[in-house]
Amino acid sequence: MSHNHDKKFVYADNAATTSVHPRVLAEMLPLMGEVCGNPSSLHQKGREAKTYIDTARERIASVLGCDAKEIYFTGCGSESDNWAIKGAVQNYLERNKTDKCHIITSKIEHHAVMHTCKALEKKGIDVTYVGVDENAMINPDDVVAAMREDTALVAIMMANNEVGTIEPIKEITKRVKEKNPKVVVFTDAVQAVGHIPVNAHDLGVDMLAFSGHKFRAPKGVGGLYIKSGVVCKSLIEGGGQERGKRGGTENMPGIVGMGKALQLASEEMQDDNARLCVLRDDLITKLLALPNARLTGHPTKRLPGTASFTFEYIEGESLLLMLDMMGICASTGSACSSKSLEPSHVLLAMGLPHEIAHGSLRLTLSHETTQADVDYIVECVTKVVNRLREISPLGRN
Repeated sequence: MSHNHDKKFVYADNAATTSVHPRVLAEMLPLMGEVCGNPSSLHQKGREAKTYIDTARERIASVLGCDAKEIYFTGCGSESDNWAIKGAVQNYLERNKTDKCHIITSKIEHHAVMHTCKALEKKGIDVTYVGVDENAMINPDDVVAAMREDTALVAIMMANNEVGTIEPIKEITKRVKEKNPKVVVFTDAVQAVGHIPVNAHDLGVDMLAFSGHKFRAPKGVGGLYIKSGVVCKSLIEGGGQERGKRGGTENMPGIVGMGKALQLASEEMQDDNARLCVLRDDLITKLLALPNARLTGHPTKRLPGTASFTFEYIEGESLLLMLDMMGICASTGSACSSKSLEPSHVLLAMGLPHEIAHGSLRLTLSHETTQADVDYIVECVTKVVNRLREISPLGRN
């Protein structure tokens, strides 16, 4: 991904979005041209379109270790999160003829989960936000301890988007189900799917969200796994698409692209991850050599491509802008809210004080990242951190 500038260009914000795989693009192009049928139409063009979607569904199900009929296509990860949470709560309320229930989630969820829970709180639903340790790890004991008679849903992410910590979802699910098999367990696996092995049946979860643009499919397409037999009320009513669960004409090129991308990601995962872990660990070791730098997230149980840090006496935003001028794309706090000046809710939940949480940097690597890129990142971050500390009113060099 090189641009013809005098300076080097390094894209290290792959947790925000990835580039579309050329083989994915090749598979999508015909679907924007000659294969133009509506999958809901009965004629030959419609039937042809439907077979493309069926194939994509099969591909995704085989990677996620579930049945094709358990995969539903959505517009993005945020929609999947909203649908899973609102749909499970709605079903509980209707089934129990009540207007009250309880949700358990964590303090480090993505905003799509966080804000959905906050919106439900305004409607009178109780929410418990379980804390995390200094590595952003959720303790299954805490989740089980938070359970009540009226707990309808447990929503815990599989891997954190900011610090890369991988959560013990299988263990959490097992413990929740042992205490009350009726409680619905949902995991936002947007950062995990396509990057680490994810097997829905093995995890035991009832629902699992994922998003195409995190693993080299285009933006604007996501999915929700809903285990057979689990009832999740529809979020979007319409013409009965997605087996009556999600109205709206399917984004056929996107769906096909996502199917292909996930297939490729799973085929290349082992080799890619072995290489990524080496680069990531090298990056971590070298940046931790800077004074007052710390790694955020779990030292070992983390996503292969994610390295996240805080640098004391520095403002994350100035760090980003100066790196951007050197041709490095990175992020601070949460990528989706980088325009807000609030410190990251994830870092605060991990117990970092406000002033340190402000100086965060997330570097997320990809299949394209080279050792030369890592060396360049280290060189630039070192320069910028030293420069910012010289001018920082807080700097104690």
